[in-house]
Amino acid sequence: MSAKPPAIHTALHLPFTLTSHQLEAFDRDGCLHIRGVFAPEILAHYSPCISQLAFALNPNRGRPMDTRGTYEKAFIQVVNLWRRSAQAHELVSSQRLARIAADLLGVNGVRLYHDQALYKEPGGGITPWHADQYYWPVETDRCVTAWIPLQATPLSMGPLAFAAGSHRYLEGRGLPISDDSERMLAQTMGSTQFPLLQQPFALGDISFHLGWTYHRAGANTTATPRKVMTVIYMDSTMRLATPANADQEADRQTFCPDTQVGEVIDGPLTPILWSRDHA
Repeated sequence: MSAKPPAIHTALHLPFTLTSHQLEAFDRDGCLHIRGVFAPEILAHYSPCISQLAFALNPNRGRPMDTRGTYEKAFIQVVNLWRRSAQAHELVSSQRLARIAADLLGVNGVRLYHDQALYKEPGGGITPWHADQYYWPVETDRCVTAWIPLQATPLSMGPLAFAAGSHRYLEGRGLPISDDSERMLAQTMGSTQFPLLQQPFALGDISFHLGWTYHRAGANTTATPRKVMTVIYMDSTMRLATPANADQEADRQTFCPDTQVGEVIDGPLTPILWSRDHA
């Protein structure tokens, strides 16, 4: 990889000012698609490194698509790339992104929960309806995911589709990503109660969604992988909750093993990425 141009370093950390309309829309819908957060060349710079890691660490490597379950068909999933690569660390540590997350959450600062690459292979299946926070042992809803496509993403590639306003819907929160979650939530989330928000992404567009916002993604019907990097942020004062299921216990052991229930999640794997106190 070539050295990082100084302009890229600057772009990663320049503030991005959200409008009052965007803040209101996020509060109402629990999600927000933001155009042009980065210039295309910024993400093009990081895409090769992240893609190399995602494909090298692919847990599904060598398994034909028709032998996988729904979860494994949905995407290649590789977590904490920031610990494996200096370039991935640069992108994940972007103060531009972290400040957007803090502004959307309305908090003083945000820390990293974890990152993950989510690559939907050519012919990859749907990502069923779900809410991410089912997996997270955290005390409040002040968590948000930045969904960062590393290429232009038309509808045929399976960009995220959000159920607007569903972050306040309590039913279904005990469902992991599965055929059951797709079947049980599809009718409710597809109703007029929760308008479906789904748009293609230009390279440089990024979406943010709360942990309890229900979302899904269509299949990738193209011959090209849908390459996406994600960063999950939480309030910098977030405390560890008692894990409510086996998946939350697994997350606790993986991402905050040094934190006790009730303590602020302040370990080596969950650094503060932006704070108003040090802006």
